[in-house]
Amino acid sequence: MNLQTHAGSDVDFQDIHAVHHDLQNAQAWMVNICGPHELKASSPQRLHFQHAGNVLKSMSTVIGYIEYGTDVTIDIDASELNSYSISLPIRGQQELRKPNGLLMSDSDNGLIVSPYDQQELSIAGNCRKIQVAIKCAAMRQMLEELLQRPTQQPIVFETRVGTSQGAPAAWWRLVRYLLAEMDQARNFFGHVSMVRDMEKALIKGLILSQPNNYSSELAGVSQSRCPEYLLKAKQFINEHAGDDVDLDEVGRAVGVSRFKLHDDFKKYFGVTPTVYLKRFRLEAVRQALMEGGCNENITAVAMRWGFNHLGRFSSDYKKLFSEVPSKTVERSRSH
Repeated sequence: MNLQTHAGSDVDFQDIHAVHHDLQNAQAWMVNICGPHELKASSPQRLHFQHAGNVLKSMSTVIGYIEYGTDVTIDIDASELNSYSISLPIRGQQELRKPNGLLMSDSDNGLIVSPYDQQELSIAGNCRKIQVAIKCAAMRQMLEELLQRPTQQPIVFETRVGTSQGAPAAWWRLVRYLLAEMDQARNFFGHVSMVRDMEKALIKGLILSQPNNYSSELAGVSQSRCPEYLLKAKQFINEHAGDDVDLDEVGRAVGVSRFKLHDDFKKYFGVTPTVYLKRFRLEAVRQALMEGGCNENITAVAMRWGFNHLGRFSSDYKKLFSEVPSKTVERSRSH
């Protein structure tokens, strides 16, 4: 077994490389990336698993290349998967079996393995593929930013992601660009804020380019124009989120009453300013924990962002991100 990682102090992404020759370690590596599943091979002695890529640490998106060296089958328990896995063979083939049928995947046809579906993925021994793993919490966060409201139902994509035309093809070109440039131009990606924005663009790009159960609503949102003062109000809240902020202060900053601010904010963004502020603070805490890992004290970070009731903070954090703060720190440390 060979495992290598590298992360500079001035970058927000991390190189990962793994080589395994046994099913147990290969499965364990991918469980950490995508969530629980069962890996099987008809000739396990021929397994030559290789995974090389990068972790974009802001939201734990993993982008890279993967191959197994022998025919394998992956059984996926829909109730336990914690990521969307989008893959495209650059050689060889794979096929995804779902209750409603079988989908073949090759260099012209990528596919999405989504949570919430029972499915089986069979990968040919000669298959080498691009894989992007996006956490469910990150997908939901980007979807809600695009919709400007909270969501109750998970996003469900069409399984096939084409490469020949339209927006899905453009998304695959973005993926290939990121893979090439992260290897060849590390200094260019050394700016933390830019890498964060690139990760958001990658996730939002998939949501906007690949047909899904929110596509119609997303098209409608793009056609409606939000009042300028609400955008200024949101910016004011973002810039002062670490301070004591109340509606009167925000209203004065943008020139409207607190009542109009409350009603219009909820109308256009789907949440009240108070709820938006709490969620912004929670996301800021998560960002700090992801960046600081074991060097960050959870209580100190939470209080720095205005959370004085730690029990309520932990409960709200788990509800939003589907994990407790200590788990975020643990994942950051393991990466």
